[in-house]
Amino acid sequence: MRDSFNKELLKIADQNSDVFLLTADIGFQVFDEFRSKFTDRFLNMGVAEANMIGVASGMTLNNKIPICYTIIPFLIMRAFEQIRTDVCIQNLPVKLVGVGGGVSYGTLGPTHHSLVDLAIMRSLPNMTVISPADPLETKKATSAMIDIEGPVYVRLGKNGEPNLLNENYNFEIGKGVKLKTGSDISIISTGSILSLSMDLANELKKSNIDAEVINMHTLKPIDKELIFSTAKKTKKIITLEEHNIIGGLGSAVAETISEYNFNVKQKIFGINDKFNYGVGSQEYHLEKNGLSVENLLIKVKNFLKDKDV
Repeated sequence: MRDSFNKELLKIADQNSDVFLLTADIGFQVFDEFRSKFTDRFLNMGVAEANMIGVASGMTLNNKIPICYTIIPFLIMRAFEQIRTDVCIQNLPVKLVGVGGGVSYGTLGPTHHSLVDLAIMRSLPNMTVISPADPLETKKATSAMIDIEGPVYVRLGKNGEPNLLNENYNFEIGKGVKLKTGSDISIISTGSILSLSMDLANELKKSNIDAEVINMHTLKPIDKELIFSTAKKTKKIITLEEHNIIGGLGSAVAETISEYNFNVKQKIFGINDKFNYGVGSQEYHLEKNGLSVENLLIKVKNFLKDKDV
């Protein structure tokens, strides 16, 4: 995802001289080409994330398009006050791009895990929140964010994620993508965990369970119409996310369902509401939190039988 973002940004900057890239002492080698081609438009702000947001806000007042990039916990949590006050209250078109969504930086411990960022960004008025599923969708999201008039947060994985989507599909902010139709249960996911959603749907099919799979790449504004239509059809929804089970995709879907007066059941699967202190790979942390096909298969079958999961 990171390389896909970088490549698309190079194309955008080549066409638009108002685009600037601001980093917080990160991006060694990743942005060498950008820095070489657009020397005056690459600003390494050092380990001063709050200042980076303030500078970016001022740049928008001079009709520039600043893109602030760094590791998610330091971009979102450390600079939250500036994002809220300088960017969102003023409704300025600062583009926030965070790398390392979920437990991508698994071996670096809980300080580098990004498990509450979607909840934080969703709570801010004027903020658009995008969580692409693969490198192709990252490319489309990078292009789309430039045209959004207000603040934007794009949540990336780390690097090396496989392409899951068809290049010809239509990416639109606020519109989820139905990847598979089904009648028994709806699986809604966001981010690179989409691969797990597809694998789960394929395993369920072996048991004659027909799952509908939806990629919800935009969490705010969320596609209420698509949630409503799939809920009305299957009556049962599970959400999958590499985020705390509180405040992220599952909460956003539950909020939407609560607006409609019909019977539907939902189960939220994500990172358990605790800090992950163990040191291990991304896969290790996901497995530890029950986010594996084998574990989910059992829980989804029980969910369909109205058993506790």
